[in-house]
Amino acid sequence: MNGSCQCGAVTFTTPTPTPTRLYHCHCIDCRKQSASAFGTSAIFPFFKLDESNPAVTYFSRTCDSGRKQNCYFCSRCGSRILHAHVLEYGDPKVVAVKGGVLEGLDWSGATHIFCRTAVVPIPDGVQRWEAEPDFGAMKDDKKK
Repeated sequence: MNGSCQCGAVTFTTPTPTPTRLYHCHCIDCRKQSASAFGTSAIFPFFKLDESNPAVTYFSRTCDSGRKQNCYFCSRCGSRILHAHVLEYGDPKVVAVKGGVLEGLDWSGATHIFCRTAVVPIPDGVQRWEAEPDFGAMKDDKKK
């Protein structure tokens, strides 16, 4: 999939044509970063943005789980691009690309997470987690 920030200074192509998972996250941090009721993350195999591009920048934060995460964004328009967990050794297996920067993303079938802090109704019949999902259980399509 092709992606870009709002001003077009940061462009990229994902390593696969579709994400492996799609989340609508209702946590307070995702609501703040998206300036909306939830944030959408499309999970892809790990790839890097072109860090030689002066518009690519990031900040680091600690998640509720205690994991550290780099949050990449465009320094010109401020669009959040993707998140990648920071590992002590090597690269993470996946990155979370922000849904709004992807061209042609199929928004259906997303799992809603951190529903306990949702400010909008969660549709009936969708997979949902009240907090952070058990990613191992999700591989087996189990619901919580």
